[in-house]
Amino acid sequence: MLKQFPFSNEQRANPRFGLDMPLRIHFQKGELILGRTVDISESGVSVMVSLEMGIGQQIELDFKLPCGPVNVHAIVKNKRAFRYGLEFLLTDKERTIIKRGCMDLSYRQTGNETAPA
Repeated sequence: MLKQFPFSNEQRANPRFGLDMPLRIHFQKGELILGRTVDISESGVSVMVSLEMGIGQQIELDFKLPCGPVNVHAIVKNKRAFRYGLEFLLTDKERTIIKRGCMDLSYRQTGNETAPA
């Protein structure tokens, strides 16, 4: 079943959750830029950065979820000004961590403290 993000007319397979956290983006050539997350879903994250990234570029991300720190790979899928849509490239273990983080955010944003274990 497709769900909609409350602020968009887009149809999405995974709901997005607000997440305003510092972010480190590592490039294959060793470059590092800092940014902030905007929202996250089980399949990707929206971020704000002040430097240019190319569509299709593969990157490594470091950020925090309520369940702990995250280090994952992603690909730049779209861009609007300084806001980028990144699609996760996840291992099964990373997918479990992201899913748990989204579940925690869902519960927190609906007024509950934590998701059931």
